[in-house]
Amino acid sequence: MKIITYNINGIRSALSKGLDEWIKATNADIICFQEIKCCEDKIDQKVFESLGYHCYWHPATKKGYSGVGIISRVLPLSSCIGCGIEKYDFEGRVIRLDYETFSIINVYMPSGSSGEVRQDFKFEWLEDFYTYIKDLRVLLPNLIICGDFNICHEPIDIHNSKANVNSSGFLPEERAWLSKFLAMGFVDAFRSCNKEPHHYTWWSYRANARVKNLGWRIDYLVMSQSLEGKIKRCSILKEAKHSDHCPVLLELS
Repeated sequence: MKIITYNINGIRSALSKGLDEWIKATNADIICFQEIKCCEDKIDQKVFESLGYHCYWHPATKKGYSGVGIISRVLPLSSCIGCGIEKYDFEGRVIRLDYETFSIINVYMPSGSSGEVRQDFKFEWLEDFYTYIKDLRVLLPNLIICGDFNICHEPIDIHNSKANVNSSGFLPEERAWLSKFLAMGFVDAFRSCNKEPHHYTWWSYRANARVKNLGWRIDYLVMSQSLEGKIKRCSILKEAKHSDHCPVLLELS
């Protein structure tokens, strides 16, 4: 089973850069997209269906903003669009698909980089999402939570930890929240496989940051500890360049 998470920063833009051919080459079973930035009726579903995928979308109400989607070759037992909290569902931030042995949650967490109002919104989200997952895992103990968390967990996850100590995405409160979240009984799949520095999933478009590898690791595949033994590999696919992010691949036995 191959699972990919990918913030594509606009699904139509990514398709214009050859996303469909890349998907075909990866041969993934499930791909979770964040920031689709598109209404469902504007997405060319036939592109994905022709590759053998079932499609599930949760666009934001605001056009050209946020939104998540999952394409899956395996037909899920059920799907759940949204998390049931209106202010987050308005922004298209969560989809869940349930399979026989696990459930996958695709999430696009808010960014607080635009200012104090959105940072406060992000802090509200973090507490509400923690409660949402805490309650959900009682019913669905085998969870894979993937997506753009908009948080670097440790200094190893950011190119310049000292300069960014007061930056949204690396604030002490955000990092502490992610530690608390993992302590609920989850594993960061990439760090389970790789303890080395200089592995990032997002780079600014400014100052040639991607070429210089001046990045942040903010895209995650987090899984219940009960599933950790099934990890074959978890890799950052930095050669994919349809976005300012790159995909992360999780392969399970």
